Amino acid sequence: MPARTKRKAKGAGLPAQLQRVNLNAAAIDLGATAHFVAVPPGRDRESVRSFGAHTADLHALAQWLKHCAITTVAMESTSNYWVPLFQILEQAGFEVLLCNSRHVKNLPGRKTDVLDCQWLQELHTYGLLSGSFRPEDKVCVVRSYLRHRDNLTKAASAHVQHMQKALTEMNIGLHHVLSDLTGVSGLSIIRSILEGERDTLKLASLKHPYVRKPVEEIAQALVGDYREEHLFALRQALQLYEAYQQHIMACDQRIEAALRALKPAAATEAPPAAKPRKTAKAQADFALKAQLEALCGVDLTAVPGMQTLSAQILISEIGLDMSRWATDKHFCAWLRLAPGNRVSGGKRMRSKPHKGHNRAAQILRVCAQAAIQSKSALGAFGRRLRGRLDTPKAIKALAHKLARTVYRMLKTGRPYADAGEHYYEQKYRDHVLKQLHKKAALFGFQLTPTTE
Repeated sequence: MPARTKRKAKGAGLPAQLQRVNLNAAAIDLGATAHFVAVPPGRDRESVRSFGAHTADLHALAQWLKHCAITTVAMESTSNYWVPLFQILEQAGFEVLLCNSRHVKNLPGRKTDVLDCQWLQELHTYGLLSGSFRPEDKVCVVRSYLRHRDNLTKAASAHVQHMQKALTEMNIGLHHVLSDLTGVSGLSIIRSILEGERDTLKLASLKHPYVRKPVEEIAQALVGDYREEHLFALRQALQLYEAYQQHIMACDQRIEAALRALKPAAATEAPPAAKPRKTAKAQADFALKAQLEALCGVDLTAVPGMQTLSAQILISEIGLDMSRWATDKHFCAWLRLAPGNRVSGGKRMRSKPHKGHNRAAQILRVCAQAAIQSKSALGAFGRRLRGRLDTPKAIKALAHKLARTVYRMLKTGRPYADAGEHYYEQKYRDHVLKQLHKKAALFGFQLTPTTE
């Protein structure tokens, strides 16, 4: 191509001493309406072709790559345009590398789609590209369902706020006497209000027996100005909330089926015998916990701060194959939880926060916030750091330790054993005393314990 010849004449090409590693490599520059594909010269009359973004065009693109004897393809992770093409190429048998756009920037100069795909193809030919992590297809199915469930949960929470707003405008302080507006007591009272009941004592008597607030206090909070426009808003918000709950239940059924398909042998194992749970939600959590334990081979919920749903989301993001990362340090670096390694003049340089959103790291941070309150060795570690550093840094450090723990559990299959809060405090005390003895000996002193 003339553009490629001009770029090499300017000396923008790669050094000649580099060896070609991937001789059958192609690259694709993605777009909203068109994809530009570059293959090695001599494979066809044109080494760069443009294809549309429709499904038929994507299949034609895959057929052309097969005609050109291509085995591996590189592309940038541009918006969501890469998802259908990635799946089609992967099903066609190609090795597909999804590259970070920050790692494959072209040299300064004229920028076109043709030059971009040629630059990607050249880098991939010399083996200078590394693909981003993407779990196996079955794990991606679970991940898609869980991400969709998260969107449904967020949408449902917005309607809970609408219900609370309508109650507040009617001066009904139900959220002051009940901790959960969408619990059994809260929904029963709201439904009775919408059915026309105005007797506050009858409404308050609908509370669950476990609610500690007395009936008289709840009845006093239910005295309000029941205006029709606010009741209309409350009714629609409740209907939308219940509709989302139905969709979430359907999504949970799909997630359960996808987890069984992920590892059929483990999914068919019967859960261990235990006392019957009091509520349907508790029974579902117990069944999901047993299913996850059979799937992973270890109980991730034994880690402080790790709940059943958190473990489920984490597995859907990282998968079960820990061999994708050489060590736990590589795993933490991928999560962007590892300490910075930019050093100049012997001092660590400050680094700006990375752009992007790692859902696995986010769920580990949420687990770290819960673990820092626990009476465990991890909780004591987090509280010590929180006293010395600020809270965000302590949460990140504890999430880093949780990530290493999860990595080792999934890779070795060993269960988590908590040494306890007192063990950690004693170990830290012994470490401090050892350092003090060294410093005292360095200055010619000797520490002597007091008898008091």
